[in-house]
Amino acid sequence: MGKITGFMEFERLEEGYKPVSERLKHYKEFVVGLDDAQANKQAARCMDCGTPFCNSGCPVNNIIPDFNDLVYHADWKQAFDTLSSTNNFPEFTGRICPAPCEAACTLNVNGEAVGIKSIEHAIIDRAWSEGWVVPQPAKVKSGKKVAVVGSGPAGMAAAQQLARAGHDVTLFEKNDRIGGLLRYGIPDFKMEKSHIDRRAEQLRAEGVSIRTGVMVGEWPKDSKVTNWAKETVSAAQLQKDFDAVLLTGGSEQSRDLPVPGRNLDGIHFAMEFLPQQNKVNAGDKLKGQLRADGKHVIVIGGGDTGSDCVGTSNRHGALSVTQFEVMPQPPEEEDRPLTWPYWPLKLRTSSSHDEGCERVFSISTKEFMGEKGKVTGLKTVNVEFKGGKLVDVPGTEKVLKADLVLLAMGFVNPVATVLEAFGVEKDARGNAKATTDAAGCYATNVPKVFAAGDMRRGQSLVVWAIREGRQAARSVDEFLMGSSVLPR
Repeated sequence: MGKITGFMEFERLEEGYKPVSERLKHYKEFVVGLDDAQANKQAARCMDCGTPFCNSGCPVNNIIPDFNDLVYHADWKQAFDTLSSTNNFPEFTGRICPAPCEAACTLNVNGEAVGIKSIEHAIIDRAWSEGWVVPQPAKVKSGKKVAVVGSGPAGMAAAQQLARAGHDVTLFEKNDRIGGLLRYGIPDFKMEKSHIDRRAEQLRAEGVSIRTGVMVGEWPKDSKVTNWAKETVSAAQLQKDFDAVLLTGGSEQSRDLPVPGRNLDGIHFAMEFLPQQNKVNAGDKLKGQLRADGKHVIVIGGGDTGSDCVGTSNRHGALSVTQFEVMPQPPEEEDRPLTWPYWPLKLRTSSSHDEGCERVFSISTKEFMGEKGKVTGLKTVNVEFKGGKLVDVPGTEKVLKADLVLLAMGFVNPVATVLEAFGVEKDARGNAKATTDAAGCYATNVPKVFAAGDMRRGQSLVVWAIREGRQAARSVDEFLMGSSVLPR
C-alpha cells in the first residue's frame, strides 16, 4: 500500500492536456504526465484494501499495490521491475488502455479511484529516460523455430517471451512497419510511433527476426482496406520451416452498413482513413489521401475508433464533425453499487470530443444520399428500445448534410483468408477457434498452429492482446519443450 491515511488526505489527480488550440496544429502526444511529487501523492492513495480487486481487473494482472507502494517510497527502479514482470509494454497500456483496473479499485466504490494508469505511465517513461529498459537475450538457445504471424501487441509480446525462452522467433507483418493497429489505426496524437520503434529495436537485440511487407496467405480481393504487403508466403511453407506457428493478427474485417447508397464515393471505413494519416505522419508519400479538410464529416460509431476519426478530422480542418451512436446515451455517472468492480456503462468523453464534435445518440442511418455518385447527406431516424429491440421512432426522420462518412462500428473478425490458408477452424463469429483451457491452451485444430489476441478472442483491448500473447507464448514453449518457466 502507499500511505496509511493517503486515501483520506489526497484527491485523485488526473493527467493534464495541452490546450486544444495548440494540439490541433499537430499529431504529437499532448498529455501532460504526472511529475514525481504528483505521482508520489497519487500512489499514496493506494489503500490496504485486503483484496486488491485492481489486480484481477487488469487483464495482465499487474501487481498494482506493489508498484504503487514503491512509487510512494520513490523506489522507481523496483517499481519498473515489478511492472515489467507482468506487462511487456507499459508505455502502450499507459497511453491507450481504458484502465479497467481503475474501475475495479476499491476506492471507486464510493469515491475516485487511484490514478493507476497515470502512475504506470510515469513509471515506464522514467524507466526509458533512466536507461533501465534493456534487451534480455536468452542465455541458452533451444534450437526450435517459431513463426509469429501478426506484429500487433499480441504478436510483439509473444515474440519477446518466446525469444527470451531461447527460441528462434520470426515475426511476420504484412505492413511495412510492425505494430499492427497500434501503428496503423491508433492516431499518433494518442501514441507516437517512436514507442513501437524502440521496442522493435529491443526485439531485434533479443534475437527476434522481423519480416515486414509479408502477407501470409492471400489478401481478400474484395477488401476495401489497402494491402501494403510486397510479398506473400504460404501457410504450408511456414508449417514446413517452423516447429510452431502462432497466429496473432488483428480483427480487421470492419462492420459494414449495407443501406441504400452505400456505394457512393465519400463513404469509407475508419481503417481506410486512419492508417493513411499514420503513414503520412511517418513521412510516407500518398497519392489521393482521404482527408476531411473543409468537409462536413459524419462518423458512424460511438467507440474509440470513432473518437479517433473525430480527432483526426479536426486536425485536417473539417467544417463540422458529428458522431452517431445507435445506442441511447449512457448515464454520466455509473451505478457503482451495482457495477463495481466490473467495467461500468457510463458516458465517456474523450480528448477528441473536447476538441469539437457533436455527439448524437439513439440515431440510425437509413440511407446515404448523393449527387453524381458522391455522398451529400444521410437520411436518419431516431430509435428506441421496445420489446428488447431497437425500433424506429415515427416522425423523427431527417436529412443531415455529409461530404465524408466514416464507418467506425467495430470489427467482426480477422482476415478470413489467413485462417483458411492454415485450415484453422473458426468459431461462430469467424475468429480462430482455440481454447484457453490449461490443456492445449491456445492450440487450434491444426497441429503445431496456435492463435491468440484479437484473431482468437475478437476485437478487444491492447491489454488483453498483451495478456494473450504472453499466455500463448507459454503454451507454445510447453509444446516445444515439454514444460515452461515463462509466466502466464
